[in-house]
Amino acid sequence: MGEMMIFFLIGLFAFFLSIGLFNISAHLFHLPKIATTKAVISVARQDKKKTKNIEALIFEAATKLSKLIRLDDYKKRKLTATLKSAGLKMTPETYIAKAWIKSGLITLLIIPVLPLLPILTPVIILLSIAMLFKDMRAADEIVRQKREEIEYELPRFVSNLTQSLKATRDVPAILKSYQKSAGEKFKQEIEITIADMKSGNEETALTRLEARIGSAMLSDVVRGLISVKRGDNGVIYFEMLNHDFKQLEIQKLKLLAMKQPGKIKKYSFMMLGCFLIMYLGILGYEIMRAFGNMF
Repeated sequence: MGEMMIFFLIGLFAFFLSIGLFNISAHLFHLPKIATTKAVISVARQDKKKTKNIEALIFEAATKLSKLIRLDDYKKRKLTATLKSAGLKMTPETYIAKAWIKSGLITLLIIPVLPLLPILTPVIILLSIAMLFKDMRAADEIVRQKREEIEYELPRFVSNLTQSLKATRDVPAILKSYQKSAGEKFKQEIEITIADMKSGNEETALTRLEARIGSAMLSDVVRGLISVKRGDNGVIYFEMLNHDFKQLEIQKLKLLAMKQPGKIKKYSFMMLGCFLIMYLGILGYEIMRAFGNMF
């Protein structure tokens, strides 16, 4: 019990010492306060979640550590595009540094755990590695979910385009009209595209929309919209595209059903059980009648 109290006091001392050293360093090196960092993160992020103090500290440390990280041009351009598409307003170096810091903080748990429960050390190391890979893939996961959500909505969008093009060929007006009923992610992209069209070339704005999402389905839609801008008759093209998208949607629903074999098997076994009960019930009733006639 005495050793536990000593470890508790040491941990408490280290906690307050770290806070004191951070405040002294912030004063000496003119670092922004935690509240300032939290405000910057809250403005930068797209969601409305409240920024915690630990997130502000990690972001501030990652900003400083990012100066030591070097990336080649290809990886930097690729990660910059991914972060922009994911809505994460930070440099690639800061993104990587943040992942390393969060993984390092978990690794530091070995210090208090090792004297008490050394058997948990490999678990902490594995958890740290898993956290590192999870954070390094976080931007790609956001982009993937965003792309899937937009692709899920594209059949309805193409159907709307097919009807709208019969009345008007004003692509910005069609996009603005559909924006009112669009999903959250697609609505944001349409808003960016419309603003881009107003400030520059409309075909370039559509090409940028295609590059941000990186979807083959959206590429077909953008190709049709660009052809409409160039004077082609897009009604027939989008009618054919609407048919193809509906077929793809049916295939996706089939794949989704195949990914849930447990639920399907559960209900299948329930139906089989019902049929067996009915069959055995009738069979048992007939056997009892046969025995009654015999005796």
